[in-house]
Amino acid sequence: MYGPGETDDLYQVLGVGRDASAADIKKAYRQLVRKYHPDANPGNKEAEEHFKKINHAYEILGDSQKRAQYDQFGTVGDMAGGSPFDGFGGDVGDIFGDIFESVFSGMGGRRRANPNAPRRGADLEMEAEVTLLEAAAGASKEFQIPRWEGCSECGGTGAKAGTSPETCSYCRGSGQVEAKQQTPFGQFVTVNTCPKCGGAGRIIKEKCPACGGAGRVRKTRKVEVKIPAGVDTGTRLRISGEGEAGVNGGTSGDLFLVVSVAEHPDFKRDGADLHSRLVLPFPQAALGCTVSVPVLNGEPEKLSVPAGTQPGKVFTIRGKGMPRLRGPRGTGDLHVHVTVDVPKKLTEKQRALLEELAREMKVEVEDSGVFSKFFRNLFD
Repeated sequence: MYGPGETDDLYQVLGVGRDASAADIKKAYRQLVRKYHPDANPGNKEAEEHFKKINHAYEILGDSQKRAQYDQFGTVGDMAGGSPFDGFGGDVGDIFGDIFESVFSGMGGRRRANPNAPRRGADLEMEAEVTLLEAAAGASKEFQIPRWEGCSECGGTGAKAGTSPETCSYCRGSGQVEAKQQTPFGQFVTVNTCPKCGGAGRIIKEKCPACGGAGRVRKTRKVEVKIPAGVDTGTRLRISGEGEAGVNGGTSGDLFLVVSVAEHPDFKRDGADLHSRLVLPFPQAALGCTVSVPVLNGEPEKLSVPAGTQPGKVFTIRGKGMPRLRGPRGTGDLHVHVTVDVPKKLTEKQRALLEELAREMKVEVEDSGVFSKFFRNLFD
């Protein structure tokens, strides 16, 4: 028990300020007691030690006279020999009533489920990367899944072939034992894990050499999964029964694949729509043309570009986007964004022709080159 010379600040122990009211101190104490009570933390020495500090702090701060003495001198006179419940007053029944209500289920204690009952295996989650084309057309892909599986050597019992697990005689197969405790408020029964079988409810005298008595072994399994058309990054696919094996004959968990669609060099995705870029030389944009536009899945589409098409113009090709996985059925569109290519290098002839065009359009440009002057004189 803590006493004179204590180093812990009692206000900090309860998590309240020095100006806290009596009601604030009581409320903080109630919350901490529920959290750190030994019956709520079986076998946790740190929780047990903190529980003692909490009681000692409330023993002093919950009493107005002792609190005043502590505030003035930083300690309270010799508390040795006193009951740990001294100073609680009429709050004891309320506080511990709350504790025991949450920790116990009746006087018989709270019992956990049968440790030998079948338990479902854990679910697994992995990332599945697919290309944009696979996301559009759908695909069948194989994945390597590391997981726990039932031991084929012992059939999942954990016992060596020819032997069987025995029911624990100490807890009679329940996996837990009761301990009676007499308190000032009556007799209470706490329920703890059986120390002999560790809560398993059974004893394996001769363990299976393949699984070491666990009844399960770690394996990597190949699983083939059909990726539906229209998946997008973040789509979560569920494959039933391909998770980890159950325990004690329980069903297997499920496998969840979280889809990640890789970037494509020519197409950008926006939901069910696709976007691409069409680079046109200046003459084609100015005079008009018919070009072949690549699509993600299928033969290129013919696109008629009218004369005078400006940079940034967007042409839409219906039904050449991505299939919709959810919502209204159908396929999105392909949006083609026009970019006009301006050549960085010109031959003398090309430059002369462009300069002549500029003169015709009455546009001032930089004049240079012998060939350009020749063409200018030719047209003059």
